[in-house]
Amino acid sequence: MYPQSPSTALRLMVLAGLLLLAGCDKIPGLGPDPRVAQRDAEAKAVGGACRHALRGLEDCYSLNPKASKASVFAGWKDMDAYMRENKIEGTPSMLGKVEKPERGERAPDIETEPRDPAASRNRS
Repeated sequence: MYPQSPSTALRLMVLAGLLLLAGCDKIPGLGPDPRVAQRDAEAKAVGGACRHALRGLEDCYSLNPKASKASVFAGWKDMDAYMRENKIEGTPSMLGKVEKPERGERAPDIETEPRDPAASRNRS
């Protein structure tokens, strides 16, 4: 019943240790990097926000170049399904909807003439 040699006992102990560790979910250093999971979650949130703001995927990609396109698409698609299922209308984004002045009208704080770098050095 007992093992005959010390090497057999060592093998059995190693096997028992491996079986115990096989059931562990949270062995430090073996799981996914939490920063990667956070970036994916943020990219999915960006995609969902773009869908709710009635933006197309291409616009969303160009406004968020550092976000993972696959995660942005997954978030956009999830939000699209959610909005269709619950009959939610999107809210148009206010980004880029600044009223432009009339043709003859000029905004007071915007310079229309390019500055000459040499002239600005001579003034000071």
